[in-house]
Amino acid sequence: MDWDTLKAECLACRRCELCTDRTHVVFGQGVQTAEVLFVGEGPGQSEDEQGLPFVGRSGQLLDKYLFAIDLDRSKNCYIANIVKCRPPQNRDPLPTESEACMPWLREQFKLLQPKIVVCLGRIASQRMIRTDFSVTKEHGTFVQKNGVWFMGTFHPAALLRQGGLDIPQDIASYDALLAAVLRAKGIVAASEGEWIHFDYTPGEINIRRGSAGVTGRLCVISHELHEDAVAGLFR
Repeated sequence: MDWDTLKAECLACRRCELCTDRTHVVFGQGVQTAEVLFVGEGPGQSEDEQGLPFVGRSGQLLDKYLFAIDLDRSKNCYIANIVKCRPPQNRDPLPTESEACMPWLREQFKLLQPKIVVCLGRIASQRMIRTDFSVTKEHGTFVQKNGVWFMGTFHPAALLRQGGLDIPQDIASYDALLAAVLRAKGIVAASEGEWIHFDYTPGEINIRRGSAGVTGRLCVISHELHEDAVAGLFR
C-alpha cells in the first residue's frame, strides 16, 4: 500500500464509534522518509478542527522542543497518533478504539521504516513500548524492538496542565533523543564508554562528547524558542 492509498482509506474510516462525532480524521503530518516518528495518543479539539496532529498549544510547545534538537515536521520527522479521531472531551482512547485504529499506524510505520519512535505520553508509551511503562520513571530511556529504538517521554499537554515544569527532568528526554538522532546520522559514534553531555546556556545548547576524561565541543544549537516556551507557557 502506498501513502496516497493509505491516507484515502484512513480518511474514510468508520471502524469505531469515534467516527460519529469527528470533524476531521487526523491522519498524520511530516516527511515520508523521516527516520524519527513521534506518536501521541489522539487528536484534541484544535487537531480535530484542522485535521493535523499537534497544532494546539501542546503542539506549539512540541515544535519548540523539536526546534531545540534540530527536528522539524516539515523537514525531517513525522507525527501521528494511536487513534486518528478525537475522543469525546479529550478522554483517553478506549482499548477497543485503539485496537480498531492501530492498523493505520502500523501501515504508516511500514511505509516510514523509522529508526527511532518517540511515544508522547502514557497512552502511546504503554501501547507501543510496554503495558506497564512509566513515563515519570522511564522517560528518556530507549528500548530496542526489532531493530528500532523506542523512547517514551512526557506528553506536552501534560506539561502544560501541571502548571509548572521540572526542566532538567523534561530536558533529559530530549537529550537522549538528540543523542540517538546524532548516532543514527553517524555524527556521533555509539562506541562503548562514550558519553554525550548537553550544557544549556542562554541562547545556545553546547553538545559535548567525551571518553576517558576527554571532552570536546561537537555543535551548538540555538534554543531561543525553548526559552520562550519556558518563560511564556508555564507561567
